Amino acid sequence: MKKFLLILMMFFTTLGFAFADEAKILPSQIGTIQNIEYVDIEEEAAQTKQEVEIKLKSGDLVLVDNILTGNPYYDIKLKKGDKVILHIEDEGDGLVFSIEDVKRSNALIWLSILFCGLLIYVGKKKGLLSLVSIIVTCVLIFNLLTPMILAGLHPVLGTIIICLISTALTMYLVGGFNKKSSAATLGCVLSLLIAGILSFLTVKTASLTGFNSENSMFLFAAHPELDFIAIIISTMMLATLGAVMDVGMSIASTINEIYEVDNTKTVKELFTCGMNVGRDIIGTMANTLILVYLGGSLPLIMLASNIDLQKFINLNQVVTEISSAIIGSIAIVICVPITAIVASELIKKKID
Repeated sequence: MKKFLLILMMFFTTLGFAFADEAKILPSQIGTIQNIEYVDIEEEAAQTKQEVEIKLKSGDLVLVDNILTGNPYYDIKLKKGDKVILHIEDEGDGLVFSIEDVKRSNALIWLSILFCGLLIYVGKKKGLLSLVSIIVTCVLIFNLLTPMILAGLHPVLGTIIICLISTALTMYLVGGFNKKSSAATLGCVLSLLIAGILSFLTVKTASLTGFNSENSMFLFAAHPELDFIAIIISTMMLATLGAVMDVGMSIASTINEIYEVDNTKTVKELFTCGMNVGRDIIGTMANTLILVYLGGSLPLIMLASNIDLQKFINLNQVVTEISSAIIGSIAIVICVPITAIVASELIKKKID
């Protein structure tokens, strides 16, 4: 069965790369800033132009203009020695370079190495398997879910498929192919389906538009044919997935360990034990999920001090964020009794 699971994981990973967008675009380049000269723009007194000399990896030097508008959201502040990402356009008579942003990926690299190292060191074999499941889930989302939605598949249907695959692979990889993992998988899937229904009802009753960020507007400009209401429902479901899997496996593992120690316990007693542990988990996990959303929306929360509360609480973006946090917390709470019931039945009655 482990070989089957490995083959299944490789199949979906390969399928993900097969669906990857093969659109031919000019790749960006990395350059190093050699020199910067400031030039005032007479027509626009509030703006300053930087004439930036950049050395490419090939050794060629290019001169690129960088406009500073005074708006920190759009301005790219540069200094000599910085590495930058260059966007390239082929205008027929030659390549035109523009500065896209500062190269920041080095920070992500060392953070990722630290995370992977700690995960494997502390988790040993299960930590390694957990890392594999994370990579597979990312591949499924980036290279399977996204292309399928862009190709016309309904976002919610695609999300349900990806959640099913990701949950099953993660549970069986980390927990092994046994009743414990099966119970955790069933508990998570049922909880996610309920979260999806709640998301749909919330979007409809609250008249959410699906445009809750600047990224949504950019996506609309590129793909106006997409169903953005369905996308926001999918977003709520995906945001809930990780926390629900954590709770599901915790409950199933607890009941399995209790049964291993004392196999005379009844289904009702196992369920009670699972619920007792689940109540402790609910208090921390629901709080964690709420804090994740609040932390990500801190600038928006601070903005509330300058806006009438009634206006603020009814903003599309605010309602979307609050709804996502509450629906995720509901899914966590529901996952506890569902997983406890399924795990107690499967483990006690030895249903395979």
